Amino acid sequence: MSDLELESEYNPQKRVDEFSSLEPEFWKHKKLEEMSKSEWEALCDGCGKCCLNKLEIKGKIKFTNTYCRFFDCKSCLCKIYEHRFKVVPDCRDITLEAIREKPRWMPKTCAYWLLDNGHDLPDWHPLITKRAASVNEAGVSLKGRKLVNETEVKNYEDYIVDWQDL
Repeated sequence: MSDLELESEYNPQKRVDEFSSLEPEFWKHKKLEEMSKSEWEALCDGCGKCCLNKLEIKGKIKFTNTYCRFFDCKSCLCKIYEHRFKVVPDCRDITLEAIREKPRWMPKTCAYWLLDNGHDLPDWHPLITKRAASVNEAGVSLKGRKLVNETEVKNYEDYIVDWQDL
């Protein structure tokens, strides 16, 4: 990690403002397979739930309230997003295969999972509201939740949570 610097400034709204260059409501007429890289990235609502550590127990995914050490709890963004796969070998890429993987490890509020399963985006999604904060205001992000940095964890089973939006 010595050759990488942690991103020090986070501006989730700047990310959402960049969506203005995308075709309006592209998700309503494009399949996930047809989306550009920019459209794909824009589907992420910035909730941060992908950064929670998960366990597979008896064929089911159990979410914990422990998060990757590179997750920023204030912005709900990755501190090393561009380099995450080099630095964290078990970081999962959100691909079509990952979205369709069984058992489901994506949260049930995830736009990728929702669209792939025939649902529309929720009304709080930043692509609809044009505001990054809408995911936090709707209470579906990790912002404000009781979380534990993975560096402080010895036994992940002690941190399993059953939040309704997972």
